Amino acid sequence: MAAHRPYPDLDALLAAADEAGYDLPPPDLAEALAAEVSPGLHPAAPHSAHLALRAAHAAYECRFGHVFVICLDGFEPAEQPDQVLAGIRARLAHDPDQERVVTADEMRRLARGRIIELVSGS
Repeated sequence: MAAHRPYPDLDALLAAADEAGYDLPPPDLAEALAAEVSPGLHPAAPHSAHLALRAAHAAYECRFGHVFVICLDGFEPAEQPDQVLAGIRARLAHDPDQERVVTADEMRRLARGRIIELVSGS
């Protein structure tokens, strides 16, 4: 992406980021996943919720060998824990190839959100 700078506008930058994400070879995706942190809960959430989420993350990591990633853009903070838990539960049913595709898509969505945040300064 850096070799093609400058980008004329945000849409061009996001398109380049999407393209780079689609072209990401498995070792690079694994490296990106290693830098991610699984989404958690607010410390004030009930202890049982923390236990359930920890167990779900552990099951996911055991099955797929990497942290669970999900883009939560557009969800209110109060909705995010339910989205994370529902996402893990649904995606545990995926076969590894199917989950690799979903994970890569979530990583692209996370990257887009981060780029927009950086560019907009918020």
